[in-house]
Order: sequence, then structure tokens, then C-alpha cells
Amino acid sequence: TEETMTSTQKGFTRTDSLKTHQLIHSGVKAYSCDLCGNSFNRAETLKRHQVMHSGVKAYSCDLCGKSFTLAQSLKKHQVIHSGVKPYSCDLCGKSFTLAQSLKTHQLIHSGVKACDLCGKSFTLAQSLKTHQLIHSGVKAYSCDLCGRSFTLAQSLKKHQVIHSGVKAYSCDLCGKSFTLAGSLKTHQVIHSGVKPYSCGLCGKSFQYPHQLKKHQQIHTRK
Repeated sequence: TEETMTSTQKGFTRTDSLKTHQLIHSGVKAYSCDLCGNSFNRAETLKRHQVMHSGVKAYSCDLCGKSFTLAQSLKKHQVIHSGVKPYSCDLCGKSFTLAQSLKTHQLIHSGVKACDLCGKSFTLAQSLKTHQLIHSGVKAYSCDLCGRSFTLAQSLKKHQVIHSGVKAYSCDLCGKSFTLAGSLKTHQVIHSGVKPYSCGLCGKSFQYPHQLKKHQQIHTRK
């Protein structure tokens, strides 16, 4: 078909792969983190992000022993040991090994504060302090109704809406309503036709991970 030909020309062997790729350009971020609310346009990007909340640091530097959650964070860190500092501050002349370190340093001159773990910037010290709880792994806020715990008070507040029964977010295409904005975004993937979860054994694709998991049981029973 014409659609299949287009997929092949662009480097995609499956129409589903092309649709998943096109979601990147659509601006839709259908995959939301239930711990911090950040949204992503790829399932794998969400999965990689969620590793940050796990507290697991599987990548260690051979030179100093410092550990990291992500492989790319370790790679970026190892540049520090090279001694090369190609990034200089135009205001004070201080040099840095990493571009991100320079960017974080320049916030000193602007009055903006940044997280030394991920570089996210804040104008208020309290906002930075609240944000840093995400990296701590501590979940001090618990739901009285179901016992689920959260790192941030606002995450608990967002979660508690589930128990209220209120469904304030409606789909423009089919009218189905949801309690959370993130749930609406996840639902809208249905209308996009994108099936980002593929079976490694037969190639069949699905819109949601639970559908793939259920499908894979077919292969285990054989």
C-alpha cells in the first residue's frame, strides 16, 4: 500500500513503527509519570525517566566509584576526569568541563537556582527544595484511603481525585471522561492509531502494555 511504501522510504519496516514515530512530531505527550506528572511522547522515554525515581544506580565510574541511574549520565560524568574545560563563563571567566555545568553556573549571576542532580531551574529556593525530594526516593505523603505513598504533597493531592469519582477531563473525539489529565492523554492514543508496544516473538503490536502482556501469554502456553 501507499502507506507501507512511505514507511519503507522513511526507514520504517512497519506501519505501526511509522505511526509511533509520527507521534513525536505531533506534540502529543500521551505517556505521563504517575510520580511527578511529567509527560512524554514516547513510552521508552517515560520508562527511562521513571528509572530516576527508582533510586537504583547501576552505572558506576571506574575512576572514582560514583554511581548513576542512567548510562548517559555516567558517560557525561566521565568527561570530568579528562581535565578539559572548554566551556567558559562570559561574565566571570570560570571554565567548566560540561556545557550543563556552565549553564548551571550562569544561574548564579541571574539569581535563579538549579538542581545539581538534573539541572532543572527554579526562581525560589523552596521550589528547588521541594523538587529535590523527587531524587531522594522518600515518599512521606500517604493516601488515607488506599495507603499509596508519594514523594510530593501535590502528587498525593492529584492521586486523591481518583477516589472522589469526579471525571473532569473529557475526550473531544468520543466523549469518554477521566479523573486525571494524564489518563485522558493515555486514552487519546486510541484515536491516534499508534501501537507502540510490539511482541518480540510474532511482531503483533498493541496500544497499551497490559494488552501486550496478555497477548504474550499465548506464546507461553504453546
